[in-house]
Amino acid sequence: MIWQLPRLGPHGEGWVAPQPILVVALVVAGTKGHKWPSALRGVRLAAAGLSGAAGLYLFSDGVTRLGRQLRPYPKPTEEGSVKHSGAFGLVRHPMYGGVLLMAMGWALASSPLTLVPWTVAAAFLDAKRRREEAWLLEEHPEYAEYMASVPHSFMPFVW
Repeated sequence: MIWQLPRLGPHGEGWVAPQPILVVALVVAGTKGHKWPSALRGVRLAAAGLSGAAGLYLFSDGVTRLGRQLRPYPKPTEEGSVKHSGAFGLVRHPMYGGVLLMAMGWALASSPLTLVPWTVAAAFLDAKRRREEAWLLEEHPEYAEYMASVPHSFMPFVW
């Protein structure tokens, strides 16, 4: 048997609890950390805007397409289905990827210190994704085919 990440509750409730702490850490790091050097400010802010806009698209389209299946817990609903269109055609977890891209935009616009909680959030969401995908494979055997057809978890062409 292959080791799996812990369930942390029947619906994965324990996977949700750290998320507000990570958001607060991102905000505090961005507001209290040292600011970026002024060199390449325009390029950095343009990248921040693009990252934030791409993240907003992934997040909002993911929320919209999930509709009534949307829940904070990683365990999928029994009556749910695998989504293939829109942001789900680009990445398997558009809301996680959207959050990471918006947070990267914030980091690029605010402080390099924000990259520390961003890295922790990325590792956490990747672990949560792996737990969620184990449940999705149990609940929806066709999810394996979807994983093969959409190889990126969070960011198109990147991750």
